[in-house]
Amino acid sequence: MKIALMYTIFAIFATVANIAGQDLSIRLYQGSFAITLSIFVGTGVGLVLKYWLDKRYIFQYQTVSIQHGSKTFYLYTVMGLITTVIFWGFEFTFDAIYQTKEMRYIGGIIGLAIGYYVKYQLDKKYVFK
Repeated sequence: MKIALMYTIFAIFATVANIAGQDLSIRLYQGSFAITLSIFVGTGVGLVLKYWLDKRYIFQYQTVSIQHGSKTFYLYTVMGLITTVIFWGFEFTFDAIYQTKEMRYIGGIIGLAIGYYVKYQLDKKYVFK
């Protein structure tokens, strides 16, 4: 139960970091690909933060070399690509339907919540074994 609570809290931290990264990106660049760029930026910010938190606190996983650490991050990222499709699907769908940043972010939050649940299962089985 403690792990589930910690994972949920860390998912919230990463979600906030993701949305904050998106918001900052939109404020800095408002060109033709601003929304797409902001989603990529937010995804990157959330990915790095969540990897560090999961590796250290959820799975208590230690890498033994730079090569091992790189492989672990690579696997974590690949599992993240699968769940990113869920997240982006919700965010882009909410943006297309409602066309407001608030609803786009709501879609992103819903997608992230579902994606993080799926990601935990994948990470436990394939990444941090």
